[in-house]
Amino acid sequence: MAEQESGATAEQAAAKMKAEEEGMRVMVAIDESDGGLYALSWTLDHFMASSSTLARPRSLIVFHAQQPFQQFVVPAGQGVFVSASVTDSMRKAQEENSAHVLARAMKFCEERNVIAETLVMDGEPKEMICQAVQQMSVDLVVVGSRGLGKFKRAFLGSVSDYVAHHAKCPVVIVKPPKEDH
Repeated sequence: MAEQESGATAEQAAAKMKAEEEGMRVMVAIDESDGGLYALSWTLDHFMASSSTLARPRSLIVFHAQQPFQQFVVPAGQGVFVSASVTDSMRKAQEENSAHVLARAMKFCEERNVIAETLVMDGEPKEMICQAVQQMSVDLVVVGSRGLGKFKRAFLGSVSDYVAHHAKCPVVIVKPPKEDH
């Protein structure tokens, strides 16, 4: 029994030392909102800054989920017709939006001399974040919070709540500071 305990302790110590040497993989999930960019800025300031007292991660992943493409239906007489050009146009608009969101995020990283990789996945954001955590072997995920009230959060759902309960790693939820009115 004592041998098993000391063996487990040695394994834990080796894993801890390896993690300290390699650093951790941090993923920041962003969207079009200012809250997503605030979460990225917060992560850059607290984890990636050279003056940070925390261990610097070995990599930063900036993640964006494109909402599932919804087919739009145009009534055409008695039938329904969906134009291929409309579908292509909507998909192109989604891709351009994702590129714009990631370009803004990468500008934040460049301003702080941080090299980050980007990842875009198609699907429901809360589910795609959790899937990306597993696929990318993420050690910590950071998400922003829109600050929904209890009623809206219960009715609409909350990406940050879902991720906090379903991600297979620790989750940091960053709330933007309250604005003075």
